[in-house]
Amino acid sequence: MGTIRVVRGTATGPTATASYDAALAAANVHDYNLVSVSSVIPAAAAVEVVGEAPDLGPAGERLTVVEGRSTVAPDENGPAVASLGWSREPGGPGLFYEADGTDPGDVVARVEAGLSAGRELREWAFEEDGRRTATAEAPADAHATAVVVAVYGDSDPLL
Repeated sequence: MGTIRVVRGTATGPTATASYDAALAAANVHDYNLVSVSSVIPAAAAVEVVGEAPDLGPAGERLTVVEGRSTVAPDENGPAVASLGWSREPGGPGLFYEADGTDPGDVVARVEAGLSAGRELREWAFEEDGRRTATAEAPADAHATAVVVAVYGDSDPLL
């Protein structure tokens, strides 16, 4: 199995979609079609936290991801906050949980609560944990987006 890279980005834009695209660009995953999976970490995968993704293949290909994403409009109170946490057995399987919102403390607490609930469902020896959070403030005239993305390996052709 390959590497799961955890990347994050924040940005603003004139629309919600434009700010999302720009946040993906900040994480260097904007040229791919993101396909979300539920959140299980395969046993043989390495999880690596990087600032932005390296070149993962040709533009337009598919990337398998778990994504935390939050977008706020110019008139909303609070920042866009996205968080992604993980817990796993050493050298074994694990879980990602994501949350989003406008209250950083609440978003992080929901990630931790999700991980706790997921650990209770499984008889795995969870010992390795991590979390990354991204926060983006919206200016008065733009949308803001924060993303934290776990990217499973390299891209795959769609066609």
